[in-house]
Amino acid sequence: MKYSNVVENFLRYLESIDRSKETIKGYKKELGYFGRFLEKKYGFEKEMEQISSVDLEDYMYYLKKSGKKSATRSRVVYIFRSLYKYSYKRELCTKNLAIFLESVKVKQTERDYLSEEEFILLIQKINSSIVKAAVQTIFYTGLRVSEALNLTMENVKLDEKIIYTISGKGDKDRIIPISNKLYYILDDYVKNIRPDVESNKFFCTKKTGSLSPQYINRMLHIAKDSLNWEKNISAHILRHSFASNLILQNAPLPAVQKLLGHSDLRVTSRYIHQDLRQLEEAVNLL
Repeated sequence: MKYSNVVENFLRYLESIDRSKETIKGYKKELGYFGRFLEKKYGFEKEMEQISSVDLEDYMYYLKKSGKKSATRSRVVYIFRSLYKYSYKRELCTKNLAIFLESVKVKQTERDYLSEEEFILLIQKINSSIVKAAVQTIFYTGLRVSEALNLTMENVKLDEKIIYTISGKGDKDRIIPISNKLYYILDDYVKNIRPDVESNKFFCTKKTGSLSPQYINRMLHIAKDSLNWEKNISAHILRHSFASNLILQNAPLPAVQKLLGHSDLRVTSRYIHQDLRQLEEAVNLL
């Protein structure tokens, strides 16, 4: 069977076992990249059985030389293993070549995050009131940008002070309380800012009826540049900042885990920062 046909069947299988749309989209993209790599290398599409361990190793080397981060390469190894496990079980290939791929050691580096004071400075540089409300929602709830921008009017219940989202990884439902601070922001947005359009999206423009993650990140980048900051600022950094600030205020880690929608507490623990002030306090305890 052709590689592309195997991938197509594999993606349908992922859908049948209720893997999230975001996960399937990511797998499709990465496996598509590999397929194009093979076609460029050989000049034709290979059968799944014709792909060799050298092909896999060559692709991993290509990713490294192309400057792909260790986290990206580690994810590709995981995707290959999933694909080959599926294919081998169904006799679409005679060998599970991916088990011989070496794991990529992921460098654990602390990301930038914003204090609330820095965030207030940042949003003052955003000209769009609609974008400003969207990024404030992300900062004060920890929603993923895709979750925030997919919110409908029914998902945001201001009278109950909750946000209901079902669009996270794994399509898991979760309820996020709306803080007093965010309540006034969203109440003002609904009454005075949100355009009168047919779109049911909570965050929308009159022109498109929606907002895109790319537009949000572009506006954040412009705002950051106007402040001459060297920090890397994106919508995901705002989510990261939400978690980091809660933990710095001694919020229980399991509560932060639930708010972020993480299934594994170890993922949430990455948001624990050790700044110089904390280290100084630690050594002075002796």
